Amino acid sequence: RFSWRRFRKIILMMFPILNWLFSYRFREWIMRDLHAGLSVGMFQIPQGLLGVWLTRLPLPNTNGFLSAFCCSMTYVIFGTSRHISIGSFSILNMAATNVLKTLNFNQTLSSNGSPDNYSDPSQALTLTASITFLTGIIQLLLGCCCLGLVKTYVPKTLIDACLTAAAVHVIVAQLTFIFDIVLDIPASPLDIFYNLFHFFSAIPKANATSILLFLLSMAVLQVTASVMIVYKRSLMAFPMELLLIITVTIISNFIHLRAESSNAVVSMIPQRFLPPAVPDVSNLNKVILHAFSIATVSYFLLVFVGERYASLHSYRIASNQELIAVGLCNICSSFFRSFVVSCTISGTVIQERTGGRTQLAAAIGACVMLVIALNLGHFFQMIPNCILAAIVVFNVSPFLQKFRDVPLLWRKDKYYFVIWLVTFAAVLCLGLDMGLVIAMGFTFLLITIRLHRMKMVMLGQIPNMNIYRSLSDYKAAKEIEGIKIFQCCSSISFANMNCFKTYLLNKMDMKTVPLDVSEMRSFSSHHLADTTVGREDRTCFCVCDPPLPPTMILYSEKLVKRPSSDSQSSSSSVNLVRWSKYGDKLSSRMMLMGAADASPNFNRGVRTGRNEQDRRACRAPGSAIDNSSVHFGQEQQPLHQPCPVHTIVFDFSMVQFVDLTGSDLLRQIIHMFHSIGITVLIAGCHSSVVADFEKNDFFDSCITKERFFLTLHDAVLAALKKHQRPDELDRTAREFAEEPPAEQQKVEYLA
Repeated sequence: RFSWRRFRKIILMMFPILNWLFSYRFREWIMRDLHAGLSVGMFQIPQGLLGVWLTRLPLPNTNGFLSAFCCSMTYVIFGTSRHISIGSFSILNMAATNVLKTLNFNQTLSSNGSPDNYSDPSQALTLTASITFLTGIIQLLLGCCCLGLVKTYVPKTLIDACLTAAAVHVIVAQLTFIFDIVLDIPASPLDIFYNLFHFFSAIPKANATSILLFLLSMAVLQVTASVMIVYKRSLMAFPMELLLIITVTIISNFIHLRAESSNAVVSMIPQRFLPPAVPDVSNLNKVILHAFSIATVSYFLLVFVGERYASLHSYRIASNQELIAVGLCNICSSFFRSFVVSCTISGTVIQERTGGRTQLAAAIGACVMLVIALNLGHFFQMIPNCILAAIVVFNVSPFLQKFRDVPLLWRKDKYYFVIWLVTFAAVLCLGLDMGLVIAMGFTFLLITIRLHRMKMVMLGQIPNMNIYRSLSDYKAAKEIEGIKIFQCCSSISFANMNCFKTYLLNKMDMKTVPLDVSEMRSFSSHHLADTTVGREDRTCFCVCDPPLPPTMILYSEKLVKRPSSDSQSSSSSVNLVRWSKYGDKLSSRMMLMGAADASPNFNRGVRTGRNEQDRRACRAPGSAIDNSSVHFGQEQQPLHQPCPVHTIVFDFSMVQFVDLTGSDLLRQIIHMFHSIGITVLIAGCHSSVVADFEKNDFFDSCITKERFFLTLHDAVLAALKKHQRPDELDRTAREFAEEPPAEQQKVEYLA
């Protein structure tokens, strides 16, 4: 059914520009966006020329600037971040260049500007366009499949560590421009350390003028960082980057500064405009793996930076829409034979620092960049590369401040501390592509282990109150005689079920031993006999609820009492695996948890709605109704109670789910304790967990829903009422009624 409200929601989701365009505060934001747009636009001009110098690809300036303009406008329309600046990123450019080297494609420019196999420059651009096009297609398809939601499972610690390592990569990449030294080191693991070693080894050959200009620019930017402009009672950063670029451009066109610039490489490129064309799809099979890696890095870099500034300015970004937006940007870039685009970290920092409020700043910057570059672009070719390196290093350096958070993470959460270290080391040593894969895989593994790590505590009752707290944390909590209360603080699954069982048996001072062949044979024969009898007794011709299935647990181990440390003999270990079967006479009352004298108070548990006369509930050995206990074909013997505990209560109020393996283990535990006369009750179980039990065939004729109670106190009262004499029960009830209210009593907590 058509709905205007739904239609409006879909339109706003597809075109996020409408979210801020119709609510734009013109008087408050226009000067901020104009200020930020001019700064970003002027910075993008030399940055685009620097990308050509770094990759040595014969891309005409007109194509590069038109590609940057179209990508920026595309993101303005489809992007959800208000501070992202779209453009070429040096690490992604180098990754595309390494793909060409991997395919033995060397039709690029050399470091000194001379052509290497430069007879047909269009082939290098054609393959670059194919890589960019396939990257955009992959991102667009992933966005349409809503796989951008993967970012939801990425913790903020991983984002901070990844951006910090990326900032280190960017700073190391600027050493080429700072020292005016070009190194041709093949891409490999730990290549950042090889680069650092070779750069510092070549310092004696460095250009002193470049180093001096870099230090001077850094000093100017640092001094003016504290200078702010007040507009409409709000502060804006002083546009020092804009003034620095304009000043150096004028000086470098009149004075030769003896520092490397992009003019040496750009002058070798034919500056004829290459009209937009559909990328060649014949080479896609050769670069699909590389394109997928670049697409992943491009997206996560964009969304990580966007998430950082979205949290600073209290708005949210749509990670899946960001994936679609950057995919469309890369598809547009491929038609101009340009590079893969993503978030430019330095441009984004400039746009945010100079007061940008919306993507109107990016649109203004794109227009300024295109107009000036097409008319005055040749003037910017003379800017020394070290000046742009200083701007990049200065704006990227705030990401390095996250190193201060590492000691805090160690004190607050050691899991996040490990995630931060692993992510930073992986991205720093292996690059953004492999590092992100390793970091996310490790993070998911660590979070899974943490979620499935079993934590159980024993609870005691605050005297004369219906409050139960940990015995190890609260002095006032006392253990109830004959009742063990265990609180499970995590879900039960195949990953932690053995820890659940081990903790329970240790606290009950028991252990399990495997059954021998004769015991297994005897158990199987009695189980088959009970099943046959149960099937005959359940024959019914009336319309009623189907009866519960018979017990289907086949034991492979038995419970024995753990020998005490002062005992030298193991003869005290008693075979505790027993079970009972009903005779021909059944009580007309509902026999709950195998007890013939079941109390009506047990009806506080969750009802199943089934016919009680059709149930065949198990009963504990030694019952008054049926004294015939079957014990592997041995003679009947009186029940030997190995411990004074008669009831175990599980508090499942914190359990979110129990999987199939956990259900089977819990069912076996209940049956094993039932066979030695210990009743197991479950309290506070969520309805979704009960539904999981039903799906996993957890309930049978012995384990019914009468074992489940809404609250822990209900389960304790039911257990006490069942095992106390009437006079003791009345006296306990009177004492409890005479006590003051719970809020008037003080609970002492252990420090």
